[in-house]
Amino acid sequence: MCGITGWISYDNDLTTQRPALEAMTRTMACRGPDAGGIWLGPHAALGHRRLAVIDIDGGKQPMSVEHDGRTLIVTTYSGEVYNYLELRAELTRLGHAFRTNSDTEVVLHAYLEWGEAFVERLNGMYAFALWDPRTEHLLLVRDRMGIKPLFYYPTRDGVLFGSEPKAVHAHPDVRPAVDAEGLAELITFTKTPGHAVYKGLHEVRPGHVVRVDRNGVHVTRYWALEAREHTDDLDTTVARVRELLDDIVARQLIADVPLCTLLSGGLDSSAITALSAKALAAQGSGPVRSFAVDFTGYTENFTPDDLRGTPDGPYAHALAEHVGSDHHDIVLDTAALIDPGHRAAVLAARDLPNGFGDGDTSLYLLFKAVREQSTVALSGESADEVFGGYRWFHDPESVNADTFPWVAAGLSGRFSGGNSVREALLDRALLKRLDLPGYEQRRYREALAEVPYLDSDTGHQRRMREVSYLHLTRFVQILLDRKDRASMAVGLEVRVPFCDHRLVDYVFNTPWAMKTFDGREKSLLRAATRDVLPDLVADRVKSPYPSTQDPGYNEALRSELKELAADRDAPVRPLLDSEVLAEATAVGADHDVRPAAELVLGMNAWLRTTGTTLEL
Repeated sequence: MCGITGWISYDNDLTTQRPALEAMTRTMACRGPDAGGIWLGPHAALGHRRLAVIDIDGGKQPMSVEHDGRTLIVTTYSGEVYNYLELRAELTRLGHAFRTNSDTEVVLHAYLEWGEAFVERLNGMYAFALWDPRTEHLLLVRDRMGIKPLFYYPTRDGVLFGSEPKAVHAHPDVRPAVDAEGLAELITFTKTPGHAVYKGLHEVRPGHVVRVDRNGVHVTRYWALEAREHTDDLDTTVARVRELLDDIVARQLIADVPLCTLLSGGLDSSAITALSAKALAAQGSGPVRSFAVDFTGYTENFTPDDLRGTPDGPYAHALAEHVGSDHHDIVLDTAALIDPGHRAAVLAARDLPNGFGDGDTSLYLLFKAVREQSTVALSGESADEVFGGYRWFHDPESVNADTFPWVAAGLSGRFSGGNSVREALLDRALLKRLDLPGYEQRRYREALAEVPYLDSDTGHQRRMREVSYLHLTRFVQILLDRKDRASMAVGLEVRVPFCDHRLVDYVFNTPWAMKTFDGREKSLLRAATRDVLPDLVADRVKSPYPSTQDPGYNEALRSELKELAADRDAPVRPLLDSEVLAEATAVGADHDVRPAAELVLGMNAWLRTTGTTLEL
């Protein structure tokens, strides 16, 4: 996995712009700590930072294909194509010769053989740029599910692009700014495809290609969820899910560097860990190495709530013992979660203060510890979106609400360990101007208008197809972006087997009644993997990523909020309701401010450190 960036300018000679490209490329060093490179042409400049995973010596970038002293194609590439060995064999039969063992070179030759249609042949997670000097056009390509990020900024005579906004903002002609719509996107839990919050900046949509040429920017879609009749019976469906999972996990275990799994003890991560252990044993290697995050005293003092009913520790240990994994608990205390340096690192990684509070900090610290022993990690992320795992999938009130189900379920506060709304401390006049409910409703209507249906989709089946689509195109993007930024901030590649488009497409078209055939969440996944799991884990009720329950964390947040309230020069102060802020920080105040405090403190640090201007 890597960090990419670049600049296309048809009115300038970019061979003289090395300093600008170096500045943009430096911002991606965290994503690629192993090596860096720059390629300069008259109208294209590409930068790359490499995290070496496959073909350590041969996969250096930017990479090009030459013929008779002429550059045919050049790329700066981030990702993994899991079917590259099959593609390489096919291309070899067609006469292509390879000088490396990397998947990057396979992508280049696939383009030369099949043109822009080559993207339809790729299976993996990727975000890359291809510059064709012969036609002077650029392709920006993103994987089908949007696992890897890619942003672009159209200019008067071309485009700037990068894996993260910070790469674009490092260009001398760009200044980060956010308008009212961008702020609404930041605060709400909508994750509009293509929306990048910052003015002028866009995100390449999952399953899309952005083509840049002298006539401008052109966006095309090469993949989307489609409605198809599901003709398999239940037993066949369960068997097909398992067949796909076995193939996916085997492909994603390929790496030339140390590899591990992320294990929470939930059904999703346990299934991936167990299948990985099985596949490694079949290869004569292993044991699988696994990692879990925990908090000091969390299991001993755990208090169930309506989102999290059980602590992860006992279940993670049960699965690790069952499969014989080399397991490691990463135990964090409140001091680590509240540490200003750790939170600053998270903000720098995410570019925006729109995360999950301590959940982001703990994820960053988990990945930092994992990176000391592994370079690649397999994750159970996205199984809930694919198989219907969240509690609000099974709550009629949330399902039937005329909005995103997770919004109806009040997720924005509870996911980060609190119960209040994130915008509780913001100025009432500002909130009226932003009209967050109206913004969410517009985005919800846009999403619904995209949903594909079958004529047979009626009643509850029709609504559950909508709910599944909303999660697979909106909600999952929030979590994939979070995981990518936290992992790449420490140079760790996280793979997400449940995002394989073959599995996603198959399960999306499986009737909801079949997905819940045993009256539980994720029935198909449980049935498909029960044979490799202990009953304790297989029967566990869904519990989201953990959040600290230490009262000391809340007290630390309130203390920081008091300091902010006393700082008249705090850049976020004009956005706050002074009366509500005073009430929240008054002596003896005990109402829940956790999600609101995390947002406000994050916004203050963001405005102070990035130089972002608000144009409201």
